[in-house]
Amino acid sequence: MLVRRSSMFQALVCLVFTFFPFRLTFSQDNRILIDVNQTMNRIPSTIYGSCIEDVNHEIYGGFYAQLIFGESFEEPSTGANYRDWRKYTGYWAADNEYSSGSISIVPERGTKRVIGKIDIGVEPDDHARLIYQPLTLKNGIIAFDIRMPDPKGESAGILLRTSCEGTGENSLRGYGISVSRDGKKMLLTKHNNNYQLLKEASISIDAIRWNHVRVAVQERTIKVWLNNSINPLIDYEDNNEPILQGKIGLTTNRAPAAFRNLIFINGTDSTRLPLEMAPDQQISYNWDAIATQGAVTRFSLTQNNVFHGISAQTIELLSGKGRAGITNRSLNRWGIAVIQGQQFNGSAYLRTESGTVRVTAALENADGTRTYASQTMDLKDNTWKKYSFSLTANAADTNARFALYIEEKGKICVDQVSLFPSGDKLFKQLPLRADIAKAIIGENITFLRYAGSMVNADGYRFKKMIGPRDTRPPYNGHWNKYSTNGFGIEEFLQFSEAAGFEAAFAINIEETAEDAADMIEYLKGAPATTWGKKRAENGHPTPYKVKYIEIGNEEGIFRGDNKEDYEHYIQRFNALYDAMHAKDPGLVFINAAWWRPESKNIEKVFRALDGKAAYWDYHPWTDGKNAGTDVDKELTRMKELFHSWNPSTTMKCAIFEENGALHNMQRALGHATTLNTVRRHGDFLLTSCPANALQPYLQNDNGWDQGQIFFTPTQVWEMPPFYAQQMAALNHLPLRVKETVTGNLDVTATCNERKDTLVLHIVNADKAAITSALEFNHFGKWERQVQTWTLEGPLSTENLPEATNNAITRKGTFNAPADASVNYTFPAHSYTILRFTSKKK
Repeated sequence: MLVRRSSMFQALVCLVFTFFPFRLTFSQDNRILIDVNQTMNRIPSTIYGSCIEDVNHEIYGGFYAQLIFGESFEEPSTGANYRDWRKYTGYWAADNEYSSGSISIVPERGTKRVIGKIDIGVEPDDHARLIYQPLTLKNGIIAFDIRMPDPKGESAGILLRTSCEGTGENSLRGYGISVSRDGKKMLLTKHNNNYQLLKEASISIDAIRWNHVRVAVQERTIKVWLNNSINPLIDYEDNNEPILQGKIGLTTNRAPAAFRNLIFINGTDSTRLPLEMAPDQQISYNWDAIATQGAVTRFSLTQNNVFHGISAQTIELLSGKGRAGITNRSLNRWGIAVIQGQQFNGSAYLRTESGTVRVTAALENADGTRTYASQTMDLKDNTWKKYSFSLTANAADTNARFALYIEEKGKICVDQVSLFPSGDKLFKQLPLRADIAKAIIGENITFLRYAGSMVNADGYRFKKMIGPRDTRPPYNGHWNKYSTNGFGIEEFLQFSEAAGFEAAFAINIEETAEDAADMIEYLKGAPATTWGKKRAENGHPTPYKVKYIEIGNEEGIFRGDNKEDYEHYIQRFNALYDAMHAKDPGLVFINAAWWRPESKNIEKVFRALDGKAAYWDYHPWTDGKNAGTDVDKELTRMKELFHSWNPSTTMKCAIFEENGALHNMQRALGHATTLNTVRRHGDFLLTSCPANALQPYLQNDNGWDQGQIFFTPTQVWEMPPFYAQQMAALNHLPLRVKETVTGNLDVTATCNERKDTLVLHIVNADKAAITSALEFNHFGKWERQVQTWTLEGPLSTENLPEATNNAITRKGTFNAPADASVNYTFPAHSYTILRFTSKKK
């Protein structure tokens, strides 16, 4: 946890300066000598970057202010009862057929799953969970059947008295009862954001077949039976802070699993917990049904006569009184936050096959018992028409839902639904969340990249990203099979323009040369040109100040060191470069070939692109607290190879992704040491962009758990790596001067052009505090008050929504003699900046 240096230490420092004003040090082994007269290299102001892409839904469902997730109804119905169960990763789908030939493509997997109504299965995600919402378990009996049809995997089972659920291995509080995939063990575990094995029982079952498990919980005691066992295989009393209530859940640990016949028994009462929806209740994956009592309804997904994409949602009220409709609760069903008096603007493309039908769009509470705003629309046509609505909430709710429904007999088809906040909730009236935009700007970054593996998707094409957002077609994305083009390159450029960032974006290498040339004309051409006119018609008459374009992303990574892939990249780069360079010779291009210095293919790429690509994109792994050490070796090697292949080359490096799987204090130190390395190589680097800029809280379905800024529908907060970048950018100076370091501190020294301001960047990656002497040559006398910025804490420290200040920058000052050696103690696991200002003569 980050703390200030104690007042006792501050008093000791003052005492040392008072009685020993010159060269006293606390340790002869730690010494930092700065020579301001020796300039080592220049440091570009663009080194403080960040990288955004639609991974982990940092854009769609997050920064992009569209509140409807699943806007185009492309996601198939799974048959899973998401009305009552909340999903934490995993693709849960019913297993048996609704009807002959009914089949579903599994999102994000590319595999096939038959839709059914008998039991429910899950793909083998790490620690996928499904939590039953309507019931809180204290005491009682839970019975269920389980099977694991695949020979691979570890275990699966049930969760009891669970709460605080999230994504990740131990992101929950509660108990787990699981069966191992080999059929030899039954485990009772306890979780409090950690893992504790309470008891293990030996079993002998065929896990591929259905096995019946019965669990009894009574106060502190948990008993477990398997199949026809008379005596419990596990009988355990938890006397160490027992968890006495919570939800019921299903879970799998890297094993495909299926569950059925889940029953809760409380005394004489028996409740079946429905896992699946009825066959005539097929709702697109991210939507839920409204079917009030007394209404006979039917829901289906149609592939005939859709607005765009491949499917649309149908809603039928067959008979009776009540409501038939659909609801959406945004990303991960975490709810739509509304404030009293807040206006939301939306639209839906609708058609009807039933004459005139009145449709209501509404904002409601989570269970639909309270309406905050509504507007009715009369449908008359069987042709698609856009219907717009405006909803002003009459109350506040952090967990509201959007509803679209009918209350009279009829049938409607729905496609492409949008809902956006208004006013100060949007950043400068762009379709972006203002709170997230302000947080990005608050990091003090100077460079922003929009790219990543999303660029490699076949459907990622510039011309599909322009024009009215609700008419842009959905596409099969890399991270999300059902992706939106509502936020694209143009929205990114608009944000960068409004925020004042230097911007870079990447394009798919399979764009045609003609389309790439048209893109440049669209972005930079005068309104009199063909494509410049389209840009002006789309609301931006002034050309964009585009400078940096990356051709591709991590090209050559997916199939390893493959000669054909690198040769294909050279061909595509040259074709696209020629087309775009001809349109604007001032553009700067970045080479995205995956860096493998030991491969002969890398030299081939260099020689083919030298003189065309100004920078080579390099993606280091920076989770380690001393990550900068390895980055330094690789940058040194890259520069040496470039100049061995062509001594007069001007090609340099751009670190467009610092990657990892952490967002804690350890990652902050990794970034701080990487920044020190970047400063040392300042004459060879354009920027260093940590990934990822953003991350929804509890959202990590692909391993990239590295967001700098986290958010929920109502809150935005920063992680330790954010603060490391923020304090570094705030103290940027353009010249690196010579530093000589004795000891284990990682140090760079920078100064301004006049050399009257000196900034030291010091990283202590050690587990103990280090006291070091600071000595200066050719800096003269400085102002007695020295400014300090400190980020410190245990390596695992991260910020949480309820504790956002666990690790933040602490700004302070200390008094130092104007021309003496300074002794300073750098806390364990810390990044410290000291800013000295010379006295005016």
